[in-house]
Amino acid sequence: MNRVAIVTGAARGIGAATVDALVNDGFRVVAVDRCRDLTDIAYPMATPAELDAVVARHGDAVLGLVGDVRSAADMSLAVETASRHFGRLDAVVACAGVIAGGVPLWEMTDESWDAVWSVNVLGTRRLIEAAVPIMLQNTDRSHGRVVAVASAAGQMGLRHLAAYSAAKHAVIGMIRGVSMDLAETGITANAVCPGSTRTPILDASAKIYGLQSVEAFAEQMPIGRLLEPSEPAAMIAWLCSPASSAATGGVFAVDGGMTVN
Repeated sequence: MNRVAIVTGAARGIGAATVDALVNDGFRVVAVDRCRDLTDIAYPMATPAELDAVVARHGDAVLGLVGDVRSAADMSLAVETASRHFGRLDAVVACAGVIAGGVPLWEMTDESWDAVWSVNVLGTRRLIEAAVPIMLQNTDRSHGRVVAVASAAGQMGLRHLAAYSAAKHAVIGMIRGVSMDLAETGITANAVCPGSTRTPILDASAKIYGLQSVEAFAEQMPIGRLLEPSEPAAMIAWLCSPASSAATGGVFAVDGGMTVN
């Protein structure tokens, strides 16, 4: 069976690496990204050229789609596109996320708070609510998978990143609840919590903390190095595979030991 997935935040970072991993596992993928900047986020979002590059390296196995995860209409279009173009939908991966902070919570603007919560939390909800009703229509639902990318920040507190940490805690709580909503259907739902990974969000985090290089974050990692996007992507791909059929409601740390202590 040719399985089909939707990945959001797919133009770069962990999202792009997840598209690669899923294609290598035999999936066909609708790769979704906003591909334009957000007013209240200080660093640039992915570009159309970056999304095109992800599509180009996989040929007919990947279809690119520009869409905003916060839009119910855009997520419905992604689901419709997967069903129409590839014939079905088996898995969805909510990778889209942004970070903002650099000040205590009481000094953060409402606009920055709303941007972090709308992309990370509402964006995850929009994908799930668009996709699950279609996945429930599959005759064989035993391969149905929902995966959300949270963060090590979703299991700990980080200085001057209260909004981001709270949003990622919320993603974990959402996935745990959804896993129980789906428990008897055969569809699983899990969260992946990466540690410091070489992505644009880590670059933005370095600026928030006034660091000269992202390499400084390796000091937080017991394994002594940063993660590559392919490492959390490998866990995501496993959670989308038949081998993960008994894993649901799980919170899978791929953080080099960052949250052990």
